[in-house]
Amino acid sequence: MNTLKHFGLLLMMAFLAGNFAYSQDKKDNEETKEGYKFTEDIRLKTTPVKNQYRSGTCWSYSTMSFLESELLNSGKGEYDLSEAFIIWNAYSEKATKYVRFHGHLNFGGGGAFHDVTQIIKNKGIVPEQVYSGLVISEEHFVHGEMDEVLQNYVDAVVANKNRKLTPVWHDGFDRVLNTYLGSYPEQFTWNGKDYTPKSFADELGLNMDDYVEVSSYTHHPFYTKFILEVPDNWEFGDVYNVPLDEMMEIIDQSLEKGHTIAWGADVSEKGFSWKNGIAIVPDVEKPDLTGTEKEKWESLTKKERAKMIYSFEEPVAEKEITQEMRQKAFDNYTTTDDHGMEIVGIAHDQKGTKFYIVKNSWGTEGHKYNGFFYASEAFVRYKTMDLMVNKNVIPKNIRKKLGI
Repeated sequence: MNTLKHFGLLLMMAFLAGNFAYSQDKKDNEETKEGYKFTEDIRLKTTPVKNQYRSGTCWSYSTMSFLESELLNSGKGEYDLSEAFIIWNAYSEKATKYVRFHGHLNFGGGGAFHDVTQIIKNKGIVPEQVYSGLVISEEHFVHGEMDEVLQNYVDAVVANKNRKLTPVWHDGFDRVLNTYLGSYPEQFTWNGKDYTPKSFADELGLNMDDYVEVSSYTHHPFYTKFILEVPDNWEFGDVYNVPLDEMMEIIDQSLEKGHTIAWGADVSEKGFSWKNGIAIVPDVEKPDLTGTEKEKWESLTKKERAKMIYSFEEPVAEKEITQEMRQKAFDNYTTTDDHGMEIVGIAHDQKGTKFYIVKNSWGTEGHKYNGFFYASEAFVRYKTMDLMVNKNVIPKNIRKKLGI
């Protein structure tokens, strides 16, 4: 045999053997990475996951889901309540305030948990079957045009070309809402009985005064109320301020007593992975993702997303979150008011790390956990903006400090 050919053959055989060994090692390593495995400790009953789709109305979906859970877990039965009814009323009220503030107020599809409870208290509520808000032959909300039209409408009113406001501008605004969401249900029949929105809300038997919001920041004194300074708080609703550990204690006790939590958090964080159904705070540094909601995330290119994503192939060490870290992130805009969801339970991974089970409003199609995900305790400590709970489940010693 030719010596050169023999030498070449040996080299090729060595290369193939080495490549096979590398591939086998890589395969073996991949097989040992089983990803996150969760054991659920508490999982409260909830109504089915919904899909806010192309609308910035997570605040309505999350609070409505929370109240549906209150009804379900208190033995009142399963209800599907109308998010669109809340959105209609919120936009109508927001328009009045926007014009009174001469346009110097946030206006758009966003909102807060207390918007929902205040509207139910003052206006009532209706079932989804009565008022779905779907009038343009879409399966889910598509609010881009509506949001733009409503914004331009109130801007035209504020511009005040007549030098004084007409007495009918708000009537016209409400008619635009009727066009896009459907005629406002002043009266309706449901299950063979006649209702108004107020009488239906009364029959549900929930006391909206039982629901309070809680947060934890040091730029206001603890055990006082303050107006949370985020753009979507157009109603200037206030929250109770408690130390971080007590905020977490409130969450845990609420779940242990059978009550879910409406949860406002930052989901543009680098450790949030909707695809993997997980939210963590890895103890490493990577560039932050700015923006809010699923649609903005999906607008990124594959390459842009790759820069923002951690590997979720196995549990990783997470940062230890302090009160000071929370405050710094809020002050420098690295924690922003992105998204409203519902915390429905507690779990732990295979290493014993505590997680919270979260119900989202981005639908279930193609999702690992059918519309739910797991947020680590570190993530909840770090990225919670505020939360709404039934005040009756707050530990007595904390309620006393808050004067509730």
